[in-house]
Amino acid sequence: MKGFSHFMSGVAVASFGPWAIQAAQDGNPLFFILGGACGILPDTVDFKFYRFFYNHDIYVEPDPKAPDPQYVANEVARAVALAVDEKRYVRLKLSSVRLGADFWQQYSVAFDNEKLEVAVQFGSVVNTGQVPVEGTANRYPTVARAKLKAKVIQTYDAALKVDIFDGPTIGLKPLANGDLDLEFLPWHREWSHSLTVGAFLGLLWMAGAMLWAGLPPGGLAGVFADGAAFKGALGGLLQHWAVAWQGFVTIAACYGVHVVEDQLGHMGSNIFYPLTKNRTPGLHWMHSGDGLPNFLTVWISCLLIFWNLYRALPSPTYHFGFLQLMWVGLVAPGLAFAALRWLLNRGQRVAVKKGDDADDEWNESKAAG
Repeated sequence: MKGFSHFMSGVAVASFGPWAIQAAQDGNPLFFILGGACGILPDTVDFKFYRFFYNHDIYVEPDPKAPDPQYVANEVARAVALAVDEKRYVRLKLSSVRLGADFWQQYSVAFDNEKLEVAVQFGSVVNTGQVPVEGTANRYPTVARAKLKAKVIQTYDAALKVDIFDGPTIGLKPLANGDLDLEFLPWHREWSHSLTVGAFLGLLWMAGAMLWAGLPPGGLAGVFADGAAFKGALGGLLQHWAVAWQGFVTIAACYGVHVVEDQLGHMGSNIFYPLTKNRTPGLHWMHSGDGLPNFLTVWISCLLIFWNLYRALPSPTYHFGFLQLMWVGLVAPGLAFAALRWLLNRGQRVAVKKGDDADDEWNESKAAG
């Protein structure tokens, strides 16, 4: 899902904690901030930090002054050969080609398993908005090809197209039958997208909150200075125990809802890292860039937040139940929208080309710079 959808999901999950509502009523939005931050944190870690420290085995860096598609094809074939010969996971980086302050050379990589070839073609020059520059489409009409030592199996429909800002990484994983499994953005949804990592961050919060609350002015050394200081530190720990475990539950649950939502798509997540080493495939119910699932996620999150705030009111002006809220706020408008859509689209077939989860998120991250 998109970042804002994850953010709202985190806030909605946080609102189910009575302590979050009580703290907000007292003027402290801490738990709602924690919820939103942890709801978006896994993708933030991946796209804003981890990918810049990820190690690659082969870097493909075309010369911007003389772009050569054959060089790219040969390097991709070399990466495939390395994975086959050494029977190990190979990480290949397809670097972007910057031509100026606002211009980029676009190129694409495609695998042909019938001919055991990789095909590379340089396309148009595009600006940072990914709009082709007029007159540049046929500058490099040649399609370069190189032979592969094994089939490369793509289990997603994301296009290997390189244009603006940063180029994608692909992982080549040897399979038992001799083929290679192509993993798009192997650094994404790896260790960061794990329920255990969310629980670990919650434990760090607990330890930090209790330590900070229990320390005397003299710091850690002051705890053992005398009996009174030790008793005071212990009293501080017990006094702030509630905030510590409440923060743990909020962080673990809001981080976890991101992982669960991503499992509805195609790419999946490494759910129990480090107990699991690979991504668990998603349910293929949606794509991260699909409009309707993202809208419904945000809308339902808003309804849940409203409900949790409403039920905490001591004496509300209006009285209604949860089912009534869902009917008025979700079911009835949804039925009306579905009926209107059916009336407007009768007799029409609209084919929508969808990308893969990873492709959607990758394009979104590039658009954000």
